[in-house]
Amino acid sequence: MEKLWSKLSSRVNEELNASTDITVTVRGTLSMLMQNINPEDQRPVLSLSHGDPGAFSCFRTSHTAEQAVVDALRSAKFNCYAPFVGILPARRAVADYMSRDLPYKLSPDDVYITSGCSQAMEVIVTVVASPGANILLPRPGYPNYEALCTFSHLAIRHYDLLPDNNWEVDLEAVKELADENTVAVLVVNPGSPCGNVFSYEHLKEIAETAKDLGILVVADEVYGHLTFGSNPFVPMGVFASIVPVITLGSISKRWAVTGWRLGWVVTCDPTGTLQQSKIAEYLKAYLNIVSDPVTFIQGALPDILEKTEADFFSKSISLLRETSEILCDGIQEIPCLACPTKPEGAVFIMVELDVSLLKGINDDMDFCIKLAKEESVIVLPGNKMHLSL
Repeated sequence: MEKLWSKLSSRVNEELNASTDITVTVRGTLSMLMQNINPEDQRPVLSLSHGDPGAFSCFRTSHTAEQAVVDALRSAKFNCYAPFVGILPARRAVADYMSRDLPYKLSPDDVYITSGCSQAMEVIVTVVASPGANILLPRPGYPNYEALCTFSHLAIRHYDLLPDNNWEVDLEAVKELADENTVAVLVVNPGSPCGNVFSYEHLKEIAETAKDLGILVVADEVYGHLTFGSNPFVPMGVFASIVPVITLGSISKRWAVTGWRLGWVVTCDPTGTLQQSKIAEYLKAYLNIVSDPVTFIQGALPDILEKTEADFFSKSISLLRETSEILCDGIQEIPCLACPTKPEGAVFIMVELDVSLLKGINDDMDFCIKLAKEESVIVLPGNKMHLSL
């Protein structure tokens, strides 16, 4: 039995441990923090740690979205396997939805339906992870990108977001980091976890920089249109005539239905560059071997995207604006905390922690663990910490 165990243990994929360490993934960190909750504390756990509006009753999705799912399920038209790129009505609906904000029209052939934005992230990382390649990721950023890149052997180079400049991209750093093996730069807008929303002018600068470097832009827009500050949401695809853009998105956040697992990868490519480079072909090849999103949710997607009432969106935005102001005002009253920039979008805020003002706290992780133990409050650590609005 010892020999058998030795043989089996030598054949497991050890990359899983490297890419899912608690310091890498949000879920791993949350699990560790939840284990530190005092079971004898009768107070409810206050979780300010995950971007899941669907977990809160105040963000219940629209009646239109719910009815669309009911109608799709009862129609019995969506009980079978879907094409691996997604059913045509769903792809057409996403193309039309995104085209509203673009200076050109997308085709259903530009759209690939995925199981949420998480799978969209997995798809694009896998597709661009050629031997020796590297990708430029923002810092601060969403840790799961690092985990996926580590698992796919895609080298990571971090560029900084500048807190004193509304978390804009440090474009000079991007230029210095990129080399002949750089395949893409990831741009998250609206930003998570910083809560920033890039201006039209800054997004254009990013596109021009990527063009000069000869790399494509991967635009994570899962929080698209969830903005409540001075900058409106501008999709990166607006600048696809300058540089090829691959957009990742979903209905998870804007419709508060994270559990429905419906997202997309969209090639914004009016010049045909992505077709010529065969990236679109590789997207199809990968989707052909992974699981598809639920078919009846795909069937409901046209009504969800086309018929949701404007009042639903305006109420969500108002609530996000109100909670962001409450949180920022509360932070200003705590001496050891500071907010470099008020959030203007998404559902997170970045908070600076001055451990020199705290007794018995070594770093941000120590702060988060003790906050969970002593106050049943969950926040996520980082070089800075971020709190959900």
